[in-house]
Amino acid sequence: MRRDFYTTPKSTPLMRLLWSASGGDRYILERATYSDQIKYMCLGGIIVATGLMAALAGGYAFYTIFEPRGSAIESQFSWSTTIISIFFGCFWGLMIFNLDRFIVSSTGKGDGTEAITWDEFKGAIPRLVLGAIIALTISKPVEIRMFKSEIDAALHEEQLKTRKDYEKRTRLNYEDRLALIDKDLGKFETERTDLVDRIKKAEKEHTDQLQGRAGAPAGDGKLAQALLTIKDNLILELNRFDEKNKERIAELTSSKRKLILEMDDELSKNEKVADGLDGLLERIKLSHHIAGFWISLFITLLFMAIEMTPIFFKLMLVKSPYDFLKENVEELMKAEQGIHIEYNYHKDKEGQERDLVTHLHKEKLLVEKKSLQKVQEELTEYAISKYREEMKKKIDANPEQFIKVQENNNGQSNES
Repeated sequence: MRRDFYTTPKSTPLMRLLWSASGGDRYILERATYSDQIKYMCLGGIIVATGLMAALAGGYAFYTIFEPRGSAIESQFSWSTTIISIFFGCFWGLMIFNLDRFIVSSTGKGDGTEAITWDEFKGAIPRLVLGAIIALTISKPVEIRMFKSEIDAALHEEQLKTRKDYEKRTRLNYEDRLALIDKDLGKFETERTDLVDRIKKAEKEHTDQLQGRAGAPAGDGKLAQALLTIKDNLILELNRFDEKNKERIAELTSSKRKLILEMDDELSKNEKVADGLDGLLERIKLSHHIAGFWISLFITLLFMAIEMTPIFFKLMLVKSPYDFLKENVEELMKAEQGIHIEYNYHKDKEGQERDLVTHLHKEKLLVEKKSLQKVQEELTEYAISKYREEMKKKIDANPEQFIKVQENNNGQSNES
C-alpha cells in the first residue's frame, strides 16, 4: 500500500512462506510495518528450522533402530533402510512442523506488553509441556550422533564383554549336563577297566605258570589249566558286560555328542547376541555416560530453548500495527456476519465475567419467522370466522338440509 508517510516493503516468496509457517496473515502483514513482517518471518524461520531438525533426528533414530546389526566399529550400510528412514524422517519432520505451527499460532499475545504475567504463563503451560516433549524427541538422536565415535568405541567394548559373558554362561550351563553323562559313562568305564585288568593279571599268571616263573615246574599242568579257565571266564564276563551295557553306553555317548554340538551351536551365537546391543536405547545410555549429566542437560536445554522460544516470543510481543489491523479485520468480519459482542456483560455463578454474544442474522430470521407465524394464525382465525358466517346463512335458508330424521322401531322419530 502506497502512503505519503510510509511505504510497506514488498514481500518475497521466502518471506511469505515463513509467514505461513508462523500462522501470520499475509493480507494484513503486507499492509503492516516492516518490523511486523520481520517478526513473523523470524518466528516462521524458527518453526521451519525445528521441523528440519526433527526430520533429521527422526530419520537418524529410525535408521539406528532398523539398521543391520553388527560390530559397532564395523557398521554395515543398508540402502533399503536408508530410503525408508528418509521417508520416515520427512513424515516426522512435517508432523513436528505442523504441531509447532499449531502451538505457536494458537498462542495468544497476552496483555500486549513485554512482561509475562502469571496468568499468561499459566495459560501457556500446556503448550510449554508439549514443546518440552518435542525438544526431548529431537535432542536425543542429535546427542548420540554428536558422540558417535566415542559411543561406537564404548559399545564395541560392551559387545566384547557380552560375548565373553555369554560364552561363559553357555559353557557353565552345558558343563553341568555333560558332567552327569560323564559320571554315568565313568561308572561303566571303571567296571570294564577292572575286568580288563583282571584278565591281564590272569593271563600273566597263566603265562608265568607255563614258563615256570611262578615257582612251580613249567608246563601245562593242572594249575596252568585252572589259570586258563579263570582267564576264559573273565573274558566271557567282559563280553557279557559289553553286550549288556552296549546300548546304554551308546545312548550316553550319543547324548554327549549332541550336547557338545548344541553347545558349539550356542557358542556360535555369541556374536549375534553381542550385536543385539547396537540399538537406540543402548546408545542413549552410553551417550549419557560418555557426555555426563551436565553436557547432556545442556544439549537438551538448548533444544528446549529453541522449541519454546516462539511461545515466549509471542507472549512478550508488544501490540503493533499488525495486531490492531488484525483486530479491525476480525471486527469487520463479525459485523459483516451479524455478530455483536458485549464484553464483560455479566458474571456467572463463579463470579467470572462473561461476554454476551448476539447473532443479529439469527435474531432477524427469528423475528421474521415469528411475525410470519403470527400473521398465519390471524389469517386462519379470519378464515374460520368467514366460514362460520357462510354456514349460518346456508342454515337460515334451508335448515332441513342440516337435520336428518330417522324413525325408530316404535314409530317415533329421532332428530339429529
